[in-house]
Amino acid sequence: MTAVEQRFREFKMPDVGEGLTEAEILKWFVAPGDTVTDGQVVCEVETAKAAVELPIPFDGVVHELRFDEGTTVDVGTPIISVDTNPGAGEAAPRTAPAAQAPAAEKPAPEPEPAGKEGRQANLVGYGAAPASTKRRPRKPLPGRQRAEAAAPAPAAPAAPARPEPELNGSARTARPLAKPPVRKLAKDLGIALETVTPSGPDGIITREDVHAAAEAVQAVQEAPVAAPAAATGGRERRVPVKGVRKATAQAMVNSAFTAPHVTEFVTVDVTRTMKLVADLKQDPEMAGLRVNPLLLVAKALLVAIRRNPDINATWDEDNQEIVYKDYVNLGIAAATPRGLIVPNIKDAHAKTLPELASALGELVATAREGKTSPAAMSGGTVTITNVGVFGVDTGTPLLNPGESAILAFGAVKLQPWVHKGKVKPRQVTTLALSFDHRLVDGELGSKVLADVAAVLERPKRLITWT
Repeated sequence: MTAVEQRFREFKMPDVGEGLTEAEILKWFVAPGDTVTDGQVVCEVETAKAAVELPIPFDGVVHELRFDEGTTVDVGTPIISVDTNPGAGEAAPRTAPAAQAPAAEKPAPEPEPAGKEGRQANLVGYGAAPASTKRRPRKPLPGRQRAEAAAPAPAAPAAPARPEPELNGSARTARPLAKPPVRKLAKDLGIALETVTPSGPDGIITREDVHAAAEAVQAVQEAPVAAPAAATGGRERRVPVKGVRKATAQAMVNSAFTAPHVTEFVTVDVTRTMKLVADLKQDPEMAGLRVNPLLLVAKALLVAIRRNPDINATWDEDNQEIVYKDYVNLGIAAATPRGLIVPNIKDAHAKTLPELASALGELVATAREGKTSPAAMSGGTVTITNVGVFGVDTGTPLLNPGESAILAFGAVKLQPWVHKGKVKPRQVTTLALSFDHRLVDGELGSKVLADVAAVLERPKRLITWT
């Protein structure tokens, strides 16, 4: 490792989920020149599962932010470089490759292929280190032509012309000169390096050259679209599908076309449950906790699962097995500005009512802040979706992938109901249970739904059935 590499350390985009391959940079919390310490959060990124804050793993001064906000970056790609020894002297420019020294002081180094023997490794933006061996000619690529080099930068001396390698006696031009990260950037942006005019020393294509080419292409592509949009008054909006929404869409497609869904419905008088909710809000044991009808629906479902444990399972397609689970990680579907997410309460079956209320409150608050971690959304076994908060009576919910059942809780409304032989106004709701018919038959699904309804109709069963 060279002295430059030891001083300037790169922080790469980590895999913050379970095998995720990319993440979008939502926000930078630091800028070039800021001092950072080990463990300090430097940016927030969004994966296909959640928004996550990334801490830097070393101390120093921010030297360069490699990507702008809103950029999707592959896992393993450096996103920020840090000067870990700022007292060592003036660092190279933070946002552009280092300027070359005048010819009288130091000749422009000839670029070498990365990783070749006799050349020191270097970071992007600091120039190549001098090599002690002669560069091996690059193998020409048929059908490729080298882009015409632009005038050299004012601080860089003109590079002497070099003969191109020959193939079968005829001259062929080598591929455009660019460092591996620059080539990857061009690939990500869909830019052919042959079309980019280089501005770096010795005809090297820089990151700025690639970005300039991408902006030119984008301007050409957007020009024809601008006129129709103005003519129609801008009646359409196009938003890229990415991050959480993209993952949710794919998961729902997989769920709908993989698991055979069956949905059953029941309408139930929940007047006693609503009265219990009001009483619990005044109970000192529940002070400061989130107490609402969803809490008791969650508890009722847990009771129903305990009475019918085979509903808590998953289908293992690879091994052709049904995996029954002796724990319940209760998922709660939450609508957020970034899309629908389903974090879950780990080991919800073992929690008391106050513990369940506390966990439910933390889950909802974290989801609203966009801080739900990927771990909080993995390993769910059954899910509740509370469509009633939108005034909806019920629906046919799609299963969360890997789960066997999902319960939809509809709006609670005052309706005429036959109670003790007389028609009276009662608090009524409709429940819908969707389940995977490969492993849950109609009898099991019906028993679970009936038990949930029975608990909500007479909530004292929370005591007698446990």
